[in-house]
Formats: sequence, structure tokens, C-alpha cells
Amino acid sequence: MRLLHTSDWHLGRSFHRESLHEAQRAFLDHLVAVVREQGVDAVLVAGDVYDRALPGLDAVALFDDVLHRLGALGVPTVFISGNHDSARRLGVGAGLIGRAGIHLRTDPDGCAEPVLLADGHGPVAVYGLPYLEPALTRERFGLERGGHEQVLGAAMDLVRADLAARPAGTRAVVLAHAFVTGGEPSDSERDITVGGVAAVSASVFDGVHYAALGHLHGSQTLAPHLRYSGSPLAYSFSEVHQRKTVWLVDLAGDGSVTAERVDCPAPRPLARLRGRLADLLADPEHAGHEESWVQVTLTDAARPANPMEELRKRFPHTLQLLFDPEHTPDEPHPSYAARVSGRPDLEVAEGFVRHVRPGSTVDESERSWLREAFESVRQSEDRSREETAR
Repeated sequence: MRLLHTSDWHLGRSFHRESLHEAQRAFLDHLVAVVREQGVDAVLVAGDVYDRALPGLDAVALFDDVLHRLGALGVPTVFISGNHDSARRLGVGAGLIGRAGIHLRTDPDGCAEPVLLADGHGPVAVYGLPYLEPALTRERFGLERGGHEQVLGAAMDLVRADLAARPAGTRAVVLAHAFVTGGEPSDSERDITVGGVAAVSASVFDGVHYAALGHLHGSQTLAPHLRYSGSPLAYSFSEVHQRKTVWLVDLAGDGSVTAERVDCPAPRPLARLRGRLADLLADPEHAGHEESWVQVTLTDAARPANPMEELRKRFPHTLQLLFDPEHTPDEPHPSYAARVSGRPDLEVAEGFVRHVRPGSTVDESERSWLREAFESVRQSEDRSREETAR
């Protein structure tokens, strides 16, 4: 059985205020063409269909159009909701739409109810596990406490129990939206980790033949049966070196997997340039970036006058301008914001405690309190978003 694995469409998202509507339309055209031309038997979309819980009308129109086109091809398609999606909104009409072969899996209570497919080698059970926010779903799985690993592990236990009751030789495919240990994040995913407690071990997915993962925006292979498709478009300059693709996955009769990547169309290449303004404007080595979307970090000791206007004379698609002045050894150290940039919340908090309490370290009890505090704040924010989405 040939599967197409994709995720993280983020319909409605922009790139540093540049509209991506036409680029997302071009990707969906490409997706439908690949499904038709490559003999795809089923499409797997592993979450974050939309960029926000209340998507704009243009984003909804794109989704509606691709649903009709996939339905017209007669190729079964399975969607799960991601952490950016409103599960309730994405799942509206799921029962009716399912009759057209478009299966929306957004309800945690349906984790162990697979979409049943078949080929010449027998049945294939496709389980859709929507994004499982622990604070909102742990009680459904009989858990009093626990983070993403515990909740997702409980869902996978139900999947394995259902699979065990099916005919021998049934192959199992799972869609999940999570941060799996070993994956490489970028700057454009919404953080679902607090001090590492949201990281999920790859062993959670033991017992299935293929796990189609979503959430991380770079295409990655954690194991032959465990892959991220990544986002089809770049959503931050941290993805400048990522090759944007979908996976074509061939599931053999014995459950073994082979996969190949199919490139997605890109609206423009990305470039990150660094240096003094005068050098960037004159250096011939940058000629190849003149039509790229560009992020520039200026290192001039004094901020130049009208730097964005000057840069856009040569690089008209400059979208982001940063400053990192060159320092001499006797100059002050970088700002606090610069020193903590990119560090996890828990690490920053521990550093603050050590700073205000010189000579002492953060013990495990204090570290646990800090984790609980961050988790409590994040859960409160998630509940607010869920209430807004309703």
C-alpha cells in the first residue's frame, strides 16, 4: 500500500507579513497531482491543518477545495487535529464527510477506532491520534497526573489492544502530533514543552508498522517506521537549510516500510546574511540572494541610517533586520535578552535562581516546583484558547 504522509500545512499563516496564500494553494495543487500521478492509496495528514483555532475565510476555502479534490479522486484521506487547530471546528461534520472517504480524527475518544483499508496483502488499520493536551485529556484515559508521554502512551495502549483483537497480519499505521525525543525543532513550531516534560519517547509507538508524525517542521527519520514529514513551506528563517517534502511510504505485505521524499514547490528561496551594511551591498557573492526572502543581521558598530531602505535597493525581499554590533574585548557583555535567547524556560528560571542565590544550586525539589509552575501557566493558557475556540 502506498501512503502519502504530510503535515503542518498551517493554512492561513504568513511569513514575516508576506502572504503565503498562493504558495499554500500551489502546494495543495502539487499534493493532488502527486496523489494522482504516483498511485497513492491513502493520504495521511498529521495535524496543524490550520495555523490558528479560528482560521480566516481564505484558509477555510483552501481546505474546502482540497477536500473536494481528494474526495473526487476516491483516495481515502485521514486528518488529525494538531496543537494549532481547534479540534471541534476541524471535526465538524466528520461523520458525514467520512462517507466521502475523508476521515477527520479530532476526538480523543476515537483513538482506538481505526480507518480500515485493505490491499492485496490484507487489512491495514489506520489510527488517528489528535493532539492530546494533557490537561484536557488525561481524565479521559483514566490518568490523575502525567504529561504528553503518559497521555499518548495511554492512547497507544488502546491502539495496541484494538490491534490485538483484529485478524492476524493486520498492519497498523498511526498518525500522531507530538514532539518525539530525538527530533530536531525549528523556530516556527509553537512550543508544547515545559522543561522537557512534553517530550515523548519513540518507544511509545512500539507495535505499529508506521507512525506518521506531525509538529516538527523539518522532514526527519527517527526510525524506518517513525518519521516527520515536516511542513511543506518554510515558516521561519531557521528553516533556511531544510528541504521541504512529503513522504511517499510503501507499506509491504509483511509490514516493512520503504519511503522516498517528493519535493514541494517553494515560493522563494530563503537566505540569512550577516555583516556590515556596506559590505553586504557591495559583495558580489550575494548576487544569488537578490530574489530571495532575506534575513539580515547587521554587525556595524554604529547603527546605519535607513538600513532597511538601503538593503532593499539590492535585496528587495528583505523581510527581517537584526542588529548584532561587533564588540571589542573591553566592551560590555551582550544583553541579558541576548544571553537567554533560545534557551528553555526551565533553564532560564534555574539560572535566575542561581543568580539571586549565589553559591547554591537548584535541587530536584525546586526544579519540580518550577516545572509545575510553568505547566500550570501553560495549561491556563491552553484552557483560555480552548474556551475562545468554543
